[in-house]
Amino acid sequence: MRRVVLDTNVIVSRFIIEKGPSARIVDRWVAGAFTLLLSEPILAEYHRVLGYQSVRGRHGLNPEQIDRAVARFRESAVVVEASQPLKVIADDPKDDKFLECAVAGSADYVVSGDAHLLALREYLGIRILSPAAFLAMLD
Repeated sequence: MRRVVLDTNVIVSRFIIEKGPSARIVDRWVAGAFTLLLSEPILAEYHRVLGYQSVRGRHGLNPEQIDRAVARFRESAVVVEASQPLKVIADDPKDDKFLECAVAGSADYVVSGDAHLLALREYLGIRILSPAAFLAMLD
């Protein structure tokens, strides 16, 4: 089973564009196409960004719905603890948490729309793909 880390921008896009590539990726995960890997720092970022007022205005979820959505991710994914802090993305160090999770969870892929992560293309054998490229690979 493929092991995958989803960047926050993929999750936020899933709630904003319900039929877009990110929503299709989450639907594929729910259907069992891959194992989702998460860490507590990633879950905290999902929660924080989904709660931004500007983002809430686009997805329409209230705070309780955001709490439930993040709780569902926590309950249904494999939550790993990164044992090794990484310093890979100098231009945006907060993106390192996705690589830390991927390494700790032996991920096959990181899926992101973030230019800093996508520019790597691969890290320690973990492929970094855009949502469209990941969907194409799944198909």
